[in-house]
Amino acid sequence: MSEVSIQLNPDSPKPKKVKKKRPPQTREETARSNRRAMIGSIIIGSIAVHAVALVLFGLWTVAKHFSRPEARFEMKKVVKIPPKTPEHKMNVARHEAMAPRPTFNDKLVSTRPTEFALPEMPEVNLDQMLPLDPSELISDQVNGLVGSAALGSGLGQGLSGAGGTGEGMSFFGVKANGDRILLLFDVSASVVNKAEAAGIPLERIQEETIKMIGTLPISSQFSLIQFTGNYMPFTDELIAATPKNKELAKSWVEERWVTSGSMSSSTNGVVNNLTGIVGILERSIKMRPDVIFLISDASFQWRPEGGSAYSNVPYDEIKDVVETLKEELRQDVPIHFIAFEPKSDDSAQWTKIVRKTGGEFRELKEK
Repeated sequence: MSEVSIQLNPDSPKPKKVKKKRPPQTREETARSNRRAMIGSIIIGSIAVHAVALVLFGLWTVAKHFSRPEARFEMKKVVKIPPKTPEHKMNVARHEAMAPRPTFNDKLVSTRPTEFALPEMPEVNLDQMLPLDPSELISDQVNGLVGSAALGSGLGQGLSGAGGTGEGMSFFGVKANGDRILLLFDVSASVVNKAEAAGIPLERIQEETIKMIGTLPISSQFSLIQFTGNYMPFTDELIAATPKNKELAKSWVEERWVTSGSMSSSTNGVVNNLTGIVGILERSIKMRPDVIFLISDASFQWRPEGGSAYSNVPYDEIKDVVETLKEELRQDVPIHFIAFEPKSDDSAQWTKIVRKTGGEFRELKEK
């Protein structure tokens, strides 16, 4: 038998393990190891940055939740102007029509002595300045709602007095359209005689005038002036064709109408005038009509220098004042001339003048 020796001493030293040495890395292995380390560092850095960003965003969200301001409710005042309705326009027009006309009672006063005295302000007829019945008043603005066709019926054809067509107005057969009507009546002795010779006395003209005024719509305005050399206006300005004003005009025509053929400047309401028809037309410009009816014999005299000698008014002067009428009112103002037995020369001249304004020249003769 072979001899086997067994060592039973536990304290005997163990044999040392000998580590095998790794072979040295090649360049390729070293480069590959460096790339892996760099990629790992990038990934770890990115994860760390995202983790920090997430932590900061979470902290900001939590802080915002706890620091949110309390809810506040505010009501802002909105100023809104409602649109104007036709009813509002009518109320404004009625209010403007109710306003009294300005008075001229104040006098000019000087604060220091002067060598001359200032004249007193002219007296103004206050009858037409008094407020009228509001139901009867209306402004010019209403005319836009009414239209030109609302001027009602005329006085008919010629002197027969038949009804009109409902479009515009008619006076002794002369038709016209307008909202601001002015009637000029020559009541001199020559016209009185010629009118009576034609079978149309001034009383008939009065009747036709009253009829025409009665047909005017409430949206229109009107006035009258009767003249010889001097003149007498019904009102200083055109007035609304209300029922009350129509009654005043009727009373004025019936009571104040001049039938004697003369008009003294001392008569109440008469204005002294030395320039004849020129002065009448100049006064008409201030009343701002849009249509004029002129009743005369087409023969006009004046004495602009005073004295007692009269002379015929030059037609150049008449043409100038008619041109001024157009320039002042910035529109053509038709002048409709109704003549009693005019002379041929006067008829030819006035026909040219009124046709240039868009008006008509008509001679009235006994039928």
